[in-house]
Amino acid sequence: MHILIIGGAGYIGSHVTRAAAEKGHRITVFDNLATGARMNLFPGNAFIHGDILDYPVLLAAMRDSVDAVIHLAAAKAAGESMIRPEKYARNNLIGTINILNAMTEAGVSRFVFSSSAAVYGEPRYLPIDEEHPTDPMNFYGFTKLEIERLLGWYSKLRGIHAACLRYFNAAGYDPEGSVRGLEQNPANLLPVIMEVAAGIRNHLDIFGNDYDTPDGTGVRDYVHVTDLAVAHVAALDYLTKHTKDITVNLGSESGISVQEMVDTARHVTGMEIPATVVPRRAGDPARLVASSSRAAELLGWHARYSDAETLVRTSWEVYRNLPTNR
Repeated sequence: MHILIIGGAGYIGSHVTRAAAEKGHRITVFDNLATGARMNLFPGNAFIHGDILDYPVLLAAMRDSVDAVIHLAAAKAAGESMIRPEKYARNNLIGTINILNAMTEAGVSRFVFSSSAAVYGEPRYLPIDEEHPTDPMNFYGFTKLEIERLLGWYSKLRGIHAACLRYFNAAGYDPEGSVRGLEQNPANLLPVIMEVAAGIRNHLDIFGNDYDTPDGTGVRDYVHVTDLAVAHVAALDYLTKHTKDITVNLGSESGISVQEMVDTARHVTGMEIPATVVPRRAGDPARLVASSSRAAELLGWHARYSDAETLVRTSWEVYRNLPTNR
């Protein structure tokens, strides 16, 4: 199968590219390299330096005997989306509409979409399953939910069958070390911890230690990026066999607290990792844990690498050799 992986030079996209290539698929990576990195491109895969807002280039890519599209090219900083909604509307909404229209024009009918747990908003019960109400708390989550709704209509009207994968917290790096490109300006917990351990940042802020959790810090569901990558390929296999739309959560089903992640990182790296407790952030829930039973049922998927030690160890293997490492 020839797969066009949009955003395939990014952090998650490069892992998805590796997983798809391992299954013998022909890969074309389409990326504007705004947040992706050339070092994340693998020899043997075609590469198109293009933007999803450039419809003619996108359509030309689709017409190269493409059988399926995996879309990971979203602007994704939740906080920034509340300050710069225009950027998120343009890239996430207009860009995705361009992809779907190009797929329609080129006759491509299989679509795997990188969605987000941000579509749920404040958790009303735990673990969160796919029937949980959707009520995004930020514009980023709104764009993801609107795209899911668009996909329902394109399925009905244009026969584009989609798998929407709602991620929780992606973390870690390829255990075999084939992906080395760092995320640019990371805001998630683990890469920030790694930057402190590597000497890029001076310290870590822990936002609140008075939550109703075992150690007082917030608990989140972290899923290893390699587990996510495997799920994308499994979702594409599902669409090929069943030609029906699906929406599934991708999480580890077990939470890791901020303090547990910091303690694990100190143990694995041998670094002090200075941390300061600061006030809670508005809107942060105490716990956020997913149910991934539907992914297990439909895709045969289970998180294999998403324990705290593997998440930290695979990340440290990338960060420990940086020139800035003290």
